[in-house]
Amino acid sequence: MIATPDDSDSAAADETVVALNIERRRNVPVSTVLEVAASGGALRSVQVSSPEGDLAGAISDDESSWTAGDRLEPGTKYTVRTVAEGDAGTSRSTTTFWTQALTLDEQTYPSVAPLDGETVGIGMPVVVTFDLPVRDQAAFEEQMTVTSTPSQKGAWHWLSATEAHYRPATYWKPGTEVDVAIDVNGLDAGNGIYGQENRDISFDVGKAHIYRVNAETHQMKVFENGKLLRTFPITTGKPGFTTRSGVKVIMEKFESRRMNSETVGIPAGSSESYDIDNVQWAMRLTNSGEFIHAAPWSVGSQGSANVSHGCTGMSTADAGWLYAMSRRGDVVEYTGTDRPMEFDNGYGDWNMSFARYARGSALVSR
Repeated sequence: MIATPDDSDSAAADETVVALNIERRRNVPVSTVLEVAASGGALRSVQVSSPEGDLAGAISDDESSWTAGDRLEPGTKYTVRTVAEGDAGTSRSTTTFWTQALTLDEQTYPSVAPLDGETVGIGMPVVVTFDLPVRDQAAFEEQMTVTSTPSQKGAWHWLSATEAHYRPATYWKPGTEVDVAIDVNGLDAGNGIYGQENRDISFDVGKAHIYRVNAETHQMKVFENGKLLRTFPITTGKPGFTTRSGVKVIMEKFESRRMNSETVGIPAGSSESYDIDNVQWAMRLTNSGEFIHAAPWSVGSQGSANVSHGCTGMSTADAGWLYAMSRRGDVVEYTGTDRPMEFDNGYGDWNMSFARYARGSALVSR
């Protein structure tokens, strides 16, 4: 603690002494959670102001201390004004300090999916992506909370130093309301990197859509809240381009999308190359390029043979119907092939037991 107020209103030696938990006046780390302590008296008020606005905080019940509600902003001048009261009467103090300046290369920004206010399917994980690596993942995870109503058990799993996912133990219950708080602004990520901003988002879970695809029978069964709505003839990947079996989640939707074989490693001019400019009703299932989409060119094989390069092809009418009812986060469960879905290939979070998934938390070893 230091107690070296700047102005002449400072407490005299026999009055209440106020101190801050900073060791210097300049280049104060942004990871500091500012504290003000009073000895020989009680804190009556604390105001911490900056050009960006006041820093919120609270005085303790015994009025001996004040603690900030957030960490500090970089390159900022803070002025701390206190009023304390003791046996010698009322004393006032003013302390000014400056925080360390940080470049964007020294701050990691968290992007969050789903979007605030979005309604998603029952398989949607919370996905937090940092634009710079987080070395102290445990410290960050302690400040990353997911609250669901109704309450459901869940866990974080770090896929890398820049990406963390959260999922419940089983699919979200339809109608669940979820609040996500990523409170990492100013938090020390390690290696000279700090959190750039807090993110708070809320999303809702819609109806339970589960689409079951059997590559052997060439059929997709569409369930909503446990009820079978329709069964569609489909085609999946042919030999050499086998569609993955496992649990996939719709990642994004496109009314129309160009599909070019070069994006999935098939060179132009080869016997398997393709470049289709207007593929309708496309819904992405993997990072590697598996989609559900309209495939009018393969209608003759749908329901009887697998002829695609890994995607699930349907008639234009069937694909349009499915597209209209689907949301990001809806679940597509594949069976019938010997090629497994990879855990990190899109939202593959459900291809691992929850016990194993939870071991991917950075807090497990603590």
